[in-house]
Amino acid sequence: MNSMTGYGRLSKEINGHKYTIEMKSVNNKYCDISVKMPRILSFVEESVKKTIANKISRGKIDVYIGYEELDNSSKLVKINKNLAEHYINEIKEISEETEIETRINIAQIITLPEVLKISDELDEEAINSEVQECLNECLDKFIEMRKKEGENIKQDLRKRIDSIAGKVETISGLSSRLIEDYVVKLEKRVSELMKTDVVDKTRLAQEVVIYADKSSVEEEITRLSSHLKQLNELMDSENKPIGKKLDFIIQEMNRETNTIGSKSGSVDITNLVIEMKVEIEDIREQIQNIE
Repeated sequence: MNSMTGYGRLSKEINGHKYTIEMKSVNNKYCDISVKMPRILSFVEESVKKTIANKISRGKIDVYIGYEELDNSSKLVKINKNLAEHYINEIKEISEETEIETRINIAQIITLPEVLKISDELDEEAINSEVQECLNECLDKFIEMRKKEGENIKQDLRKRIDSIAGKVETISGLSSRLIEDYVVKLEKRVSELMKTDVVDKTRLAQEVVIYADKSSVEEEITRLSSHLKQLNELMDSENKPIGKKLDFIIQEMNRETNTIGSKSGSVDITNLVIEMKVEIEDIREQIQNIE
């Protein structure tokens, strides 16, 4: 189980090139990847996004890739000779027209606009391979941090799930005694109203059945127990992502808990329901960060 929050950083030199990669992520319903890099590396952007998307399912991921030449082996120097000659001819012509002696210095000529050009001659296939090598190493660190954070969340969720399971068990015990208590109260109430110790058992049984049907929470307890089991199984599952599935289960648990609260006339059960709803809300907030 992985968290959607993570950070990874790598600095590495390969074949005279220095790469710095930094990755960080926060919660997001989908996989949203944003890449910033020098213009010279723009041709690797799509392959970078594809590599990340193959390993990360959810989260807003910001990636920065830095690039530095440690030598000038890939620098390409070009002089626009035609333009340089044009500059020289124009300067000579002005010199003759104004009768001002001019000594043309080639070092000055190459500083004129567009005469000298220095560009990078990159082997795009080699550069892409180098970027991928660095990216995969950085991704390993990034994913490892998300995994550790996910383990911390899992431990917290385990405690909350166990707490809810204990409350469900207590509610189950309390609800089974509700009908017995209701029978005793009903008999006493009827006796008081009728002013007799003789109670119509058939009528009493009918009322008890109606009450039992309205107040029974056995189905809700069974479903809640099933949901708790599913939560534990999903957290141990190797299948990813699981965040959306966990969120759906939590919604169902909240619905069952609300139903128990509305059916029960017991103060003790109502208090337990309130405590369970607090735990469920805490779990819901936690799983928003799970991939």
